[in-house]
Amino acid sequence: NMHEKLYPASTTKILTALVALKSCSVDEVVTVSASAAAASFPADASVCGLREGDRLTMGALLYGLLLESGNDNAAAIAEYVGGDIEGFAAMMNAQAKELRAVNTNFTTPHGLHDENHYTTAYDLYLIFNECIKHEEFVNIINTKQYTVQITGNDGSVRQENWAQTNFYATGKAESPTAATVIGGKTGTTDQAGNCLILLNKTLDESPYISIVMGANTKELLYQDMTALINGIPANE
Repeated sequence: NMHEKLYPASTTKILTALVALKSCSVDEVVTVSASAAAASFPADASVCGLREGDRLTMGALLYGLLLESGNDNAAAIAEYVGGDIEGFAAMMNAQAKELRAVNTNFTTPHGLHDENHYTTAYDLYLIFNECIKHEEFVNIINTKQYTVQITGNDGSVRQENWAQTNFYATGKAESPTAATVIGGKTGTTDQAGNCLILLNKTLDESPYISIVMGANTKELLYQDMTALINGIPANE
């Protein structure tokens, strides 16, 4: 069912990261607006705790986006790169079409549910395959925890620790044996179910991308993902 239209939840954020990496330097400093701050999102949404007026680098925002899955980071990136959410979504869709991900239409940089926000497993593969051509992206998804320095609106500096959420990195799921998990992106909403896209490498350094979408439970998600990765044939 690789061409079936599905809701991607936070796996959306791989395209957010790709557009950002292609549009600006990781050293550029971003100021967080009121509409991008954590307080502007629902209480159950995944956020990194950004506040209005916070200043931090684009690189730091990307760590929070991909590790902690911050919806606030996604909005801050989108507003900085695209001017506003709608402008950035247009950039995302243009990038998807350029990669021939023709069954994708994104309306947000974070993937909170919207009936007009969808993709397919194959399109996500195309997008992720482009992402891993960027060394910064691979470095981020291969990092278990990142400590960020954030300058607040009053000039004070605070530290935040952002960590990977996938169960292989946290130890909640036993790692597959046929390949090493480098990292990737999780995604969960009621409508999307549990989703996961990963970069893996076998003993001979051959890269594989594995994707599971729409699992009913996290337990099933990781069972399916482990089975998928362990199905990689061993090279003779």
